[in-house]
Amino acid sequence: MSIHFFKEDIPLPKLKKRLTANWLKEVILFEGKRVGEVSFIFCSDSYLLDVNKKFLDHDYYTDVITFDYVEGNVISGDIFISLDRISENAKTLNISFLDELNRIMVHGVLHLLGYKDKSKEDKNLMTEREDFFIKLLNAKLIK
Repeated sequence: MSIHFFKEDIPLPKLKKRLTANWLKEVILFEGKRVGEVSFIFCSDSYLLDVNKKFLDHDYYTDVITFDYVEGNVISGDIFISLDRISENAKTLNISFLDELNRIMVHGVLHLLGYKDKSKEDKNLMTEREDFFIKLLNAKLIK
């Protein structure tokens, strides 16, 4: 099974696909689950807004929408990411585009793993796990 990267109405972001896929697989395995088919679909704000309206009945921009196809311990899903939102978030947070992209990719995977972010407690745990796994990625990049 594997992790795939696709694009809709924009070019694929520049990322190290093999390193990123291996990192995200490690996240899933670390959490005691098995890797199924996980697809990242990169798109624009307008594309993701249409997805948000059509499938979730939400009329607002967002950075990520995760469709969960998990069966038992096998983690599978489609993770749509707006690169427009990633760019804006990175500027607002004063971090690099790639750092924000990595955070949002792992955020989507964490949703597939069952983590939530609606309550304050859930959001704190989600952020803690994101930070932990980003450190794991950064350690790999240094090697």
